[in-house]
Amino acid sequence: MKLASTLARLALAFCACLALPLSANAQGWPTKQPIKFIVVYPPGGASDVTARLIGAKLGEVLGTTVIIENKPGANGIVATDFVAKSAPDGYTMLMANLGPNALNPVVYKKLPYDAIKDFTGVTLTTIVPQVVVVNQDLPVKSISELITYSKANPGKVSFGSAGHGASNHLSGELLNALGGIKMQHVPYKGDAPSIVDLMGGSIQVALPTTVAGLPHVRSGKLRAIGVTSKKRLESLPDVAAVAETLPGYEAVSWGGVMVPAGTPKDIVHRLNVEINKILKMPDIVAKLEGLGAIIVGSTPEEFDKYVKDEIAKWGKVARDNNIAID
Repeated sequence: MKLASTLARLALAFCACLALPLSANAQGWPTKQPIKFIVVYPPGGASDVTARLIGAKLGEVLGTTVIIENKPGANGIVATDFVAKSAPDGYTMLMANLGPNALNPVVYKKLPYDAIKDFTGVTLTTIVPQVVVVNQDLPVKSISELITYSKANPGKVSFGSAGHGASNHLSGELLNALGGIKMQHVPYKGDAPSIVDLMGGSIQVALPTTVAGLPHVRSGKLRAIGVTSKKRLESLPDVAAVAETLPGYEAVSWGGVMVPAGTPKDIVHRLNVEINKILKMPDIVAKLEGLGAIIVGSTPEEFDKYVKDEIAKWGKVARDNNIAID
């Protein structure tokens, strides 16, 4: 009995020793080592703007540097896979969004990462409607006029998206389906480059997030003819929801912070607490809501569930519209 008791105590001590490195690492976080905040799209889009606003404040409260790294490519796969394979030590974060984290899993037959198993949610930051914008030379001022014009000019209207299989690709195809039209899809590597071509006249329509699109609407360079939320937005009260013309239409994007799976829970908790505080700061609220974003905030568990639900929802849309990528 004495020997068994001694062995039991030794086993417990050994297990406690094994746990020390993880606990010590978590307690010592963050050091002066910079935190990389990875954005999957080029500068200028909703993910980039949100990450920069959060990153600047987060660096201040944590007493370290948060570096925003834009890693565009392959519809967000390059950046998302980079984070999936990064060390789970709290020094790499992902500005997650609908495209790579909920759409890619349902439109790509193969992905180098698992959208559920390879990540841990920190918080859902924002829900971001899209805005249907047109080149100022296109003679349409509403969704109904766009439908009429597209039917009268088959093959002459094209819409840009952030990439094949991206959220605004699916929302554009949904507009095609419900409107009985066939705008030609032109994929780009993010919202920003599609907007440049839209203003230049290479394409006629785009569905960027409000964060990416509103500045160009307010400057007069683009014309907003619809929003993709169920109802009109306070930031665009005179622009009708697409659903007012096409009942049942809704397509919103979202953003959130994720870290690699296996990141210590106390680090995830600290990030969750600090980022949710940042999302309530008056200057951050004013900037994000002024761009049409709806601020959310959540627990890690709520965000993980939200992502799973989004994958299920958009999986049906992709199947119904035969959208698949090899």
